[in-house]
Amino acid sequence: MYTTNTFNNNPLIENSFLGSDLLNPEYLFSKGVQFLGYIFNAKTLGGFYVFLSFLAILFIAIIIYTTIRMFEIRAKERAHLRHEIAEYAHSQALREEESQEKGTFKNEKWKKVLDYLFSVNENDWKLAVIEADSMLFDLLTQLGFKGENLGDKLKEVNRDNFHSLNSAWEVHNIRNKIAHEGSSFEFSLHEAKRIISLYEQIFQEFGYI
Repeated sequence: MYTTNTFNNNPLIENSFLGSDLLNPEYLFSKGVQFLGYIFNAKTLGGFYVFLSFLAILFIAIIIYTTIRMFEIRAKERAHLRHEIAEYAHSQALREEESQEKGTFKNEKWKKVLDYLFSVNENDWKLAVIEADSMLFDLLTQLGFKGENLGDKLKEVNRDNFHSLNSAWEVHNIRNKIAHEGSSFEFSLHEAKRIISLYEQIFQEFGYI
């Protein structure tokens, strides 16, 4: 059998690098087996398992901490959102109360116009114009202008004492289109707000609202 000793005792290479154990496959294999046996002995494996257990516990602790923090953050966000909603609802209630008080002391019909205007229904926007036009008719009647309808009354108006006459004709014509065309008349919220703002200018000119 060709052993380590026979390999090293070759007279040709005995005292050379080629005769060293580093080039002997059997020697290297034997040392490799010894090294692996050292690594994977019971004591070493026990320490390795302890290290893995420590890492597992560490990762579990991190996951638990992260989860708890996420719930805490979400709870704070929900509490903040509830606070913001409560503040908004309170401010809206104050505005509505103030608006109702103003409507009570000036003109209840104007509050009805605004209720229609701030609706989400397009038909209510049209009703806001019709209601505002009815207020304009009452205003001209109160000012002493004669006529069976608003158009007749506007014809009697003198521009010198009614500075918003052009606006009055414009909004009244829109009202007539709404009345005649009905649901086929296209009317956006932006246009509704513009028309109602013209009515508002007219009414404010005479302190009607």
